Amino acid sequence: MNKFAAVLVLASVCLAGVSAQCPRIVTRAQWGARAASTSQLPIRPAPWVVMHHTAGAHCTTDAACAQQMRNIQSFHMDGNGWADIGYNFLVGENGAAYEGRGWGRQGAHAPGYNDRSVGMGVIGTFTNGIPNAAARNAAQQLISCGVSLGHIASNYWLIGHRQAVATACPGNAFFNEIRNWPRFNPNV
Repeated sequence: MNKFAAVLVLASVCLAGVSAQCPRIVTRAQWGARAASTSQLPIRPAPWVVMHHTAGAHCTTDAACAQQMRNIQSFHMDGNGWADIGYNFLVGENGAAYEGRGWGRQGAHAPGYNDRSVGMGVIGTFTNGIPNAAARNAAQQLISCGVSLGHIASNYWLIGHRQAVATACPGNAFFNEIRNWPRFNPNV
C-alpha cells in the first residue's frame, strides 16, 4: 500500500508539472463550437508551429473571446467551406487559450504546413501593436504545453504565417515580436 501511495504522489506531481505549463484552455464545448469533422494530423508530434493573428476584433473577456471564436468558425465553415475553424488554437487577450481543432488534428491555416504543424494565433489585428502580455504569455505557455504533452516536437520550429504563404499575417508588429521567441526559424 505504501508503494502504491508513493506512485500516486509521484504521478500527481508529474501531472501538476505538465498542467502548470499549460494556460487555461477553453474547450470547444465551453466556447460553443459547432460540430465538425477533421482529419488527424499525419505527422506527430508536429515539427512546426505557425503563428497567426485573426485580423479582426480583439477580445479581453471570456464572453467576447467565445463570441469571436464562434464568428471565426462560422466564417471558416460557411464562407470558406472548411470542415471547421482553421486553427488548432487561438489565444485571447484575456490570457486564455481557445481550442479550435485541438491537438492532433490537421488544420487549415497555412498551405504547405497544415499536415505537419500546429496553427496558433492571437485573436485580433496586430499590424501596428503587439498582443498584450496576457496573450503573449498564454501563447508561449501553449507551445510549451504542446511540447510537454507530446503534441509538438521538442525540436519544433516556430514561423509566422507570412513565411508559409504571401500574407500580412500575423501582422508586422506581432511578426517582429515572435522573431524573438524561442525556436523561431527565419530561414524557411
